[in-house]
Order: sequence, then C-alpha cells, then structure tokens
Amino acid sequence: MKKDQREIQRKLRILRYADEIGHVAKACRYFGIGRASFYRWRTAYQKHGENGLINRPSIPKQHYNRTPIEIEEKVLHLRSKYHLGPIRIVWYLERYHGIKISQSTVARILKRNGMNRLPHGTRLRKVHTKRYQKQVPGHHIQMDVKFLTFKGKQGEKVRRFQYTASMMPPELEL
Repeated sequence: MKKDQREIQRKLRILRYADEIGHVAKACRYFGIGRASFYRWRTAYQKHGENGLINRPSIPKQHYNRTPIEIEEKVLHLRSKYHLGPIRIVWYLERYHGIKISQSTVARILKRNGMNRLPHGTRLRKVHTKRYQKQVPGHHIQMDVKFLTFKGKQGEKVRRFQYTASMMPPELEL
C-alpha cells in the first residue's frame, strides 16, 4: 500500500470513529490530532471525496516571483543550441527581445534545469566584433579624447573622459 493510501485510510478511520461516537473532541483526543485538522479533513472529504484527503505540498505550484516560463524557455534554447553563457544570454535577450534579466537569474535557471555546465569539449566562444576595414588604402580614424571634470557629491573632483572617433578621408589628411 502506498504512503498516500495509508494516509487516506488513517484519516477515514478518524472521520468514521468521530461519527460513531458522535463526539469530535473525544475522537481527536483519542487519535492525537487537532480539531482544526479534523474539520479541515471533513470538509475536504465532503467536497472531493477520498481525493480531498491526499496530502498536498503546502507550497504553490509556481512561485509568484519566478521568471515566466516563456523567458525560461528562451534561456534554455539559447544555451542548448548556441552554447551561450549567462552573460551572453543576458545581452542577447536584451538586444533582440527587449527582455531585461540579470546574469544571476539566468545562472539559476540553467542550474535548476541541469544545464549549468557546458558539454565537455565545447570551446570558449570569442567575442565577434566587426572590424573597420576599407578597400581603398588611406582611410584613417581620428580619435579625440576630451577630459571632463565634475564635482562629486561631497565636493571632490571627479574626472571623466569622452572619446570621439571620426573617419578622415585621405584628401584631408595632413
């Protein structure tokens, strides 16, 4: 007999005993249970029959703060198909789907689904950058740096740098 069946039979025995003697408090005292539990079991039995007496976990099926299922599926798809890590998944989702999610959340989703480790032999992926290259020689990029000084919250000097890149055609070069 399974554990659930034993528990259902125990609760039924308590309910029947209380009906036989006609005194709920004595039945509860005899079996060592609280009256609140007895009344909860009785209403569940009246509404759902024996299925109402099955012990259910006290937690909800899905936590209210949990990441939506659709986002979890996208994360798992990116991991399984492209072998992306948590940081790259965050970048991809934000850029192409407009979904903001933290790196630790992505790592938790992968760990919960048993995908926190990449398959053995998977190489590290390089960052793919588009290189500036022109067919005609002589194109140059001029880089300017501007030094900015601000006052901080406590009045101290805070230095920042602004970088500007511009392309110079060959005829304007010095």
